[in-house]
Amino acid sequence: MFEHNNTTGEWPQYLPLSQKMLTRTKLIHLLLLRRINLPSTFKTLTTTATATRDEYFAAIHHVANIVRRDFYMERTLNKLRITVTPELVYRVLRACSHSPAESLRFFNWARSHHPSYHPTSLEFEQIIKTLADANNYQSMWNIIHQIKTHHCHVTLSTEAVSAVIEAYGKHRHVDQAVEVFNKTLLLNCDQNNVQIYNSLLFALCESKLFHGAYALIRRMVRKGVRPDKRTYSILVNAWCSNGKMREAQEFLKEMSDKGFDPPVRGRDLLIEGLLNAGMYESAKEMVRKMMKEGFVPDVGTFNALVEVLCKFDEVEFCVGLYHEVCRLGLVPDVNTYKILIPAVSKAGLMEEAFRLLHNASEDGHKPFPSLYAPIIKALCRRGQFDDAFCFFSDMKLKGHPPNRPVYTMLITMCGRGGKFVEAANYLVEMTEIDLMPMSRCFDMVTDGLKNCGKHDLAKRIEQLEVSARGV
Repeated sequence: MFEHNNTTGEWPQYLPLSQKMLTRTKLIHLLLLRRINLPSTFKTLTTTATATRDEYFAAIHHVANIVRRDFYMERTLNKLRITVTPELVYRVLRACSHSPAESLRFFNWARSHHPSYHPTSLEFEQIIKTLADANNYQSMWNIIHQIKTHHCHVTLSTEAVSAVIEAYGKHRHVDQAVEVFNKTLLLNCDQNNVQIYNSLLFALCESKLFHGAYALIRRMVRKGVRPDKRTYSILVNAWCSNGKMREAQEFLKEMSDKGFDPPVRGRDLLIEGLLNAGMYESAKEMVRKMMKEGFVPDVGTFNALVEVLCKFDEVEFCVGLYHEVCRLGLVPDVNTYKILIPAVSKAGLMEEAFRLLHNASEDGHKPFPSLYAPIIKALCRRGQFDDAFCFFSDMKLKGHPPNRPVYTMLITMCGRGGKFVEAANYLVEMTEIDLMPMSRCFDMVTDGLKNCGKHDLAKRIEQLEVSARGV
């Protein structure tokens, strides 16, 4: 077995070329062993340094995997000899947000083993949110106590305090949620803030304490805190989830009589409440009733309705609804097309997909890759590769350059359809515009070309991979 020299970072000269090709994981581990200095901000990464950005995020991904999966995490991290920066810690903590115990171990390791590292409020807030969501409140309060005693320069934001209150609410610990609400001043957070009130309102509604929720609304009004859309949505959603449409309507009317009209129309809030409660047929019926009266829902409400219905394969109903509301005066936004075009393409309604893409362009929305990629994928699935290639070329000619995921998808679909020569051409095209193809794309294309008897082209693709990766 040949061994790598960790000191020089070089392979022995007698090692064959085929064995010099590292897997992605080994390459990242080598990169970390050579003590790469991770940049503290994105400003240090120039737009032309694609490889540097890839290495940076690959290193973060590698560290996050170690944190999540390595039993001897601290020992492995010490061997990597990475330069710990606030941004690195924050990104790893965010990537490991579903692993609370491991995240806390990593955060403690970063502080204890690296004296030059001084945590900022971002890292503290992230670990607090992670622990709160995991119901690990003792560790969460220990971190908060450390902030107050040893890190006086760090202050918790309103978002962090709200997240703690809502975490208590999700786990039905309403008394603790109220206690945190009453301690907001001790946490250097302004209590008379609509976001703080909304968090406690959410906690009360999760426990179905509607009388307490009404009392909180009245307190908001007394304190001069004006309710926003989420204030109304929380209470309306809670009523609708318990099948109490009449109470929700009475609440909206009562607030309107007091001069607190919701930022959106009441019926839009009711529709969204029905959707969140899973009462899809009732929501559809309310939209139909609005349209018969000549009214249309808010574009955000329409998008929420269409998104839910498309998941239940009611694509044709959504397309008909789209044309009807547009006729009545609704102006779709880019999110409308981001929902409809993939759903319509997946359903095989290709003419409608092209029509929606044309409408998006007419409305001033530039067709970006994730908007037209579903159409290309649907054409490939139907075996219409010539149409897919033509449409792909058309998008590039019109100034809508594809990104790496679109190329990867197209190469994968070509491989599944036996179009290995075309896939090879797209691999070459990617490298020409400084987009690094994935290893599995190279492997799939070279294997396919060899099986087709095109060994010369397969050898050229292997050489392309070696030169592109610089191995």
